[in-house]
Amino acid sequence: MQKAAIIGGGVIGAGWAARFLLHGWQVHFYDPSPAALEVVNRVVKTAARWVPEIYDHLPPRGELIIAPTLAEAVAEAEWIQESVPERLPIKHATLAEIQAACSVGAVIGSSTSGFMPSELQQDALRPEQILVAHPYNPVYLLPIVECVPSSVNTAAVTDRAMSLLTKIGMKPVLLKAEVPAHVGDRLLEALWREALWLIKDGVATTEQIDDIMTHGFGLRWAQKGLFETYRVAGGTAGMRHFLEQFGPCLQWPWTKLMDVPDLDDQLISRIVEQSDAQAAGRSVSELEAERDANLVALLKALRTENAAAGAFLNQLAITGD
Repeated sequence: MQKAAIIGGGVIGAGWAARFLLHGWQVHFYDPSPAALEVVNRVVKTAARWVPEIYDHLPPRGELIIAPTLAEAVAEAEWIQESVPERLPIKHATLAEIQAACSVGAVIGSSTSGFMPSELQQDALRPEQILVAHPYNPVYLLPIVECVPSSVNTAAVTDRAMSLLTKIGMKPVLLKAEVPAHVGDRLLEALWREALWLIKDGVATTEQIDDIMTHGFGLRWAQKGLFETYRVAGGTAGMRHFLEQFGPCLQWPWTKLMDVPDLDDQLISRIVEQSDAQAAGRSVSELEAERDANLVALLKALRTENAAAGAFLNQLAITGD
């Protein structure tokens, strides 16, 4: 049984643990927080409920081992995933401790949403061993993972990372260059900034913004993405026609992407109040359950149509991975 080490809990680290476990790996989990064990057990239980709904073939479930020390967790692991808090000194200290105890041949992936691999590799014992493997929550259901190397990572390390991520049912995307926040979070940040202004300026509420996304372009994005959606919008003339028709809009003052509203107490209170009203008394656990049920339904529908993420899952079924 292949061994993975998950260093750092929370929903991301626990999600990684669940994905490896349900794809047959032995998982050694380490987090010094007293609450970490409860979180990982809850996430694994939730994942075990939903993951079999979208995969045709899953190997026997792996074993979860709670390691007493970081060194014991990483010893002989093929894959080590670091998911500690997003503070560079904490990550540097953790990565140094990992490399002091792990195998030279192990791949060390970081879940960082913002730091570049070259930043993580600073003063590392073996910088070429560390790269970014940035997933999206919930890690056990969403297959995409941004695989980001720096100039010091060898092709052998990168190829091994891509291969191991594929073995646990993920779709790794190897970025061509490193940039802060990678790709997905840069896109999300742009949308988030605009949404904050729309709330601050009183244009729409949190619920209205979410409705526009979930009942409109979000449905298109789920199966066509951004560029293919716009290609279709160009009609039979395609992408060139779309760009010629809507390109001038880029010069119009439609967005405030280069300006960020202050998250002062007033704006924070407004967002919190609107979000509380939108939740209508549902707990976070209930919202998570709704999210997972909806994701599984969408993935099943996309499998039926052999489109986007559904086509990816169908390919896994054909190959038996």
